[in-house]
Amino acid sequence: MKTVSSILKTKGSEVSSVSPDVMVRDALKIMAEKNIGAIVVMDQAKLVGIFSERDYARKIVLKDKSSKTTPISEIMTSEDLITVKPSTRIEDCMVLMTDKRIRHLPVVEQDKLLGVISIGDLVKHIIEDQKATIENLQNYITGQ
Repeated sequence: MKTVSSILKTKGSEVSSVSPDVMVRDALKIMAEKNIGAIVVMDQAKLVGIFSERDYARKIVLKDKSSKTTPISEIMTSEDLITVKPSTRIEDCMVLMTDKRIRHLPVVEQDKLLGVISIGDLVKHIIEDQKATIENLQNYITGQ
């Protein structure tokens, strides 16, 4: 099974981020512009959290807070922040995301953020891998 690094090679390592003092609404605007479901929170070059659409729904909307006046630092996921390494197997990421019920994983090595992968990235990669396997098996069976 392939690793996270193979996804980053295909996807690239561009990461959208905000600082902890950014207001939730401003982070949501960036997420909408980039068409992403989560954004990492960086304090200078250090990963300090992640903010997702789920965080917004559960910690702003359901608690009647204002996205205009609430800083990301108040509602981001920072405790027990789950990250993976480039060497982590894709299969292990799928298990981790399923068990923890998360959709985004920051990729970190030696305290440096290298990228973010989503459940969609994993599914796309697995489907492409399965297509290649099927094609190889069909070629083998037909003697091509």
